[in-house]
Parts: sequence; C-alpha cells; structure tokens
Amino acid sequence: MTGLVIKNTGYWYTVLSDEGGTVDCKVKGNFRLKGIRSTNPVAVGDRVTIEVIGDGKKMMGDGCLKKQSANTKHPAPSTKRQTSNLQHQSPNTPTGWITEIADRRNYIIRKSTNLSKQSHILAANVDQAVLVVTVNYPETSTTFIDRFLASAEAYSVPVILVFNKTDLLSDDELRYEQMMMTLYETIGYKCLAVSALNGDGIAELKTLLQHKVTLFSGNSGVGKSTLLNAIIPNANLRTSEISDAHNTGMHTTTFSEMLPLGDDKEVIDDGCTPKQIANTPNMLDSTGQEGDGCTPKQTANTHHPTPITQSWVIDTPGVKGFGTFDMEPEEICSYFKEIFHFSKDCRFNNCTHTHEPGCAVLKAVEEHYISESRYNSYLSMLNDKEDGKYRAAY
Repeated sequence: MTGLVIKNTGYWYTVLSDEGGTVDCKVKGNFRLKGIRSTNPVAVGDRVTIEVIGDGKKMMGDGCLKKQSANTKHPAPSTKRQTSNLQHQSPNTPTGWITEIADRRNYIIRKSTNLSKQSHILAANVDQAVLVVTVNYPETSTTFIDRFLASAEAYSVPVILVFNKTDLLSDDELRYEQMMMTLYETIGYKCLAVSALNGDGIAELKTLLQHKVTLFSGNSGVGKSTLLNAIIPNANLRTSEISDAHNTGMHTTTFSEMLPLGDDKEVIDDGCTPKQIANTPNMLDSTGQEGDGCTPKQTANTHHPTPITQSWVIDTPGVKGFGTFDMEPEEICSYFKEIFHFSKDCRFNNCTHTHEPGCAVLKAVEEHYISESRYNSYLSMLNDKEDGKYRAAY
C-alpha cells in the first residue's frame, strides 16, 4: 500500500493512504540502516510504501475521501478538516510500518546543532516555501533569512518572504521593512507584507498558495500559527505570546503536519519546480541564463509529472538557527543569486570572493551592488566548517 506522509510527531507518522483513510505508522528498525543519516529519515510530504497491520486505517475528517478522477494517481482528501479527528492519539502499537520512501523531487534541509545526526528535513516534495519573518517582535536576522534562501536555492525550491506583524511596527520599523522587501525583491524573491491579526495581505497570500504544496517555516514567535489560522479558519493551531524579557518566540508547534487549504480544480505539475516565481522582479535578464546559480541539487524522478489535486500547506515547528548542509565552500556563492551574477567577472575561476585580487564580487560589495548583509551571510556560511559550529557527518 502506498500513501502520503501528512504528519510527523518525531515518533509516529500519519500516512494518508491512496486507498482512503489514514494509517498510524512507525519506521521499521532496519530502515534506519539504509544510509539515511538524519534526525527524521521520513519527512512530511514523502510518498511511502507501508505494510498495514490488520485493517489499520483511521478515516480522516468526515470519514470519507473525495472520489478521484480517472486520470488521477493520488486521491484528494476531503477539505473538511476535523481537527479533533486528525490530531488523534496514536495507539500504543502501530497500525502500519513504513517500508520504503519514494524518490523525492526536492526537500528543504538544515543541519541541526549539537546533534549526532547529520541533518533535519523540514519537508519533502514541495512546490514552494513561505518563510515568515518579522522586523520586530521578534526580529528575524538577515543571516537566518539568507541561509534559508540558500538552502532552498540548492534544491530548486522557490521562496516567498512574508513579513508579518506589520500592525505592530512603528514608522521607522515600517521604513526598514520596506527597505528589506526592496532588497530581496531586487534579487528576485517575492515579498509580501501582512498582518495575521487584522487580515492585511491574507487574501493575496492565499492566492499564491493555490494548487501548490507549500512549506511554512520561520523563527519561533513570528506568528506562523496565527497566520495559518487566518488562512485556514478551522485549523485551530495553538498560538502563544513572545517572551517580553528577550523578545523571542516560544515553541507552540511541536510537530510537522500537512493541512488542506481548500477545494481546487485538478492541475498537473510538470515536475520541474522553477527557481523563481512568475512576475517576480529580477535583477537579471529575462532568459534566466544568468544568476540562477549552478545546477541545483537534484533528486531522482525530478521530471516525472506529479498530480496535484488540491492545495496543501505544511506547518512546521519554529527554528532558531539554520545550519547549512551538504554544501562545499566553492558552491555556496551559486546559491546567492547576485553574488553568482558578479562572480563570473572575477579574475580567477576559483575565487572565494574573500581576498583575491581582481574579485568582481568584492568590487560589487564596495560599490553597493551587493548588500553588505547578504555578503556577510555568505561569509558566515563559508565559516561554518572552520568554526565547527555544526558537527561533521562522520
């Protein structure tokens, strides 16, 4: 039996079966011995093969799944999401075992600090990611933003930057927010200012989510759960206040889960996730030949069509840091669009853009064609291995 992983509590996995209903699963012990060095060998969004124990299935929401069309490979779940049924208590024994993961189109991955495992996969097989950031209450650092963007570029996942809590900002903070949005829009990223509390920008954001599987991520406290509650009124996600003492967020989402956004007409994805969202301003020419970085990290079956029968959002726990994973120093500049654009004019092909004579990147930084904050983020990623901030894989 095959299905889609729609929830991961860290110990249990909820799989939406292609035959209808959900199955509570665990990973078989020998599964972790197959060369998968990660804190979560199975991620939300994975297509998996499962072995069901007994009848094994728990029906989702209103107890039924919508009938699929004749040409649809994967069924569409009912959009009537009954939270109490979806967030059921897992049994003491599994009703199914996950035995195999299908090849992933892509994923968003980070390296976890102070852990013996290599990495943590935020989600797999996504069409785009929404990074929720805040200028204040709490402040999201540009280093965090740039690390997330670079990791998404590496696996060819488009990113929308959503600036939340605009209703709380002073005039000076609003001007700073606009400067940040202008910076990232010039580079080629879609930016949107919203307020989850008063509804500003929510309709436009919801339009950008249609017919796609979208990962939602961000620091703790940026209002991600509140934002998702505004987009999906029956989501009923837990929210909490930020710490007054440290102006930092506190974890309210403790596991990853896919949530249906609503009814959609069936569309067919061509399997190729564009690196840039349509109609997004870009500093580069319309051919897309410059500034798109080196060939993105590919997973098998990248070009196989994948039926999409409705919109999904993937809610993930807030993260504090974003360690890069599986990136060699010489390729990091490829995941900074504007740095890669200028790097082709460097005197030396192996230029690290740190000290070399004739470096076009250093000149662009001096002349403010590349922002100092972005360049500093690039340097911080170069220094990850040297500083030993993140443990090596082996």
